[in-house]
Amino acid sequence: MVKIEYSLKQQLLNKIKNNHVLIGVIGLGYVGLPLAIEIAKAGYKTFGFDVREKVHLINEGYNYINNIEESDFKKVTNEGLLKATNDYSFLKDIDIVCVCVPTPLDIYQQPDLSFIKNSMENIAKYLHKGMLVILESTTYPGTTEELVKPILEKQSNLKCGKDFFLAFSPERIDPGNLKYKLSNIPKIVGGIDLASMEIAVFFYQHILKSKIHSVSSPRVAEMEKIFENIFRNVNIALVNEMAILCHKMDIDIWEIIEAAKTKPYGFMPFYPGPGVGGHCIPLDPFYLTWKAREYNYHTRFIELAGEINRYMPEYIIERVAKMISLRFKKSLNGAKILLLGVAYKKNISDLRESPVLEIIRKLEEEKAILSYYDPYIPEFIHNGKEYKSLEKMTEDEIRNKDIVVITTAHDNVNYDLVVKNARVVFDINNVIKVKKENVEKL
Repeated sequence: MVKIEYSLKQQLLNKIKNNHVLIGVIGLGYVGLPLAIEIAKAGYKTFGFDVREKVHLINEGYNYINNIEESDFKKVTNEGLLKATNDYSFLKDIDIVCVCVPTPLDIYQQPDLSFIKNSMENIAKYLHKGMLVILESTTYPGTTEELVKPILEKQSNLKCGKDFFLAFSPERIDPGNLKYKLSNIPKIVGGIDLASMEIAVFFYQHILKSKIHSVSSPRVAEMEKIFENIFRNVNIALVNEMAILCHKMDIDIWEIIEAAKTKPYGFMPFYPGPGVGGHCIPLDPFYLTWKAREYNYHTRFIELAGEINRYMPEYIIERVAKMISLRFKKSLNGAKILLLGVAYKKNISDLRESPVLEIIRKLEEEKAILSYYDPYIPEFIHNGKEYKSLEKMTEDEIRNKDIVVITTAHDNVNYDLVVKNARVVFDINNVIKVKKENVEKL
């Protein structure tokens, strides 16, 4: 009987099919931990890699991300399908590793890829034949081929496409979205070669319910992800600029949007607000504008959108100052202001890049007396200063303020109480639908 020698590709495909693979996820934040849980829910033994503090929390059964179902977290941790570690030597037994680390900007608004570099260097120490490496972190087009591949090949002495496989599959997670979650959002996959693409697609097909869409290369997948976020950034900037103009013309921007939404083609509604937040929209466009310089191209449209969105906190404060001045003949200096919400979007506890932080900074510069209420963020530290939410939003707390600003439109806030007791309300998010004399809108 002749023993059949399977290719490395076929061996890995068979291991995925027969549930004999070990999976690793590096980075257990808002992207990595949900992914690790989804993999474990599919029955694959999964190791999560991160710093000691997060490792301890997970192994002790504490779920620190609100967007994850507690029952899912308990199931995979109690059954031993998900374990966390900061010991990268476990990678020597891992068949597929997904990298979900942060990609921030440095002080010069340039990509900081140090987390990706460190992760790949750790993987390279234990990279072995037949291993699949998937980068999920949002980054500029070319990162997988120009940065990741050389690190892995140089330090391991293995050849990509021959000895190991490599792909890019951008994360798609919308915190607080109850309809679309990781499991049912279509997944994009771009492999460094055909074999890498086929294995990565096969892998995601076994852990997700959604459609898996393959593209021709990692560069296409990387650009696709940035294009998604630039599309949102530009359209938010457009509606923010419209809101500013509509206010000057005494036209209700919210009524404009509702009317435009009746068109069944060629229009998609976006809504104005205090700016853009989260880890993606405020940062990702800079990855492309930075990369574009390599091709001697200046992305004027994208950068202009960024300027408009970054101006919104200043515009909000200008409006607040004018309201207080006209109604009470007061300046911001000494004005008592209550901010409702500090999270970057409603119904979540995520403070990353929240435009409300810039509003707070600017109001404090003007010597305003600030307080905030956010049921999702009872306290936080920003620029070394500690902030605490009101424990309860009472009638007295509201009446005692010169103005209440609805900065984040959380659902579980009693806005009727606010309107009945506030001297003036600045409704940035169109929460209050009925016209009131003490309510002004963006």
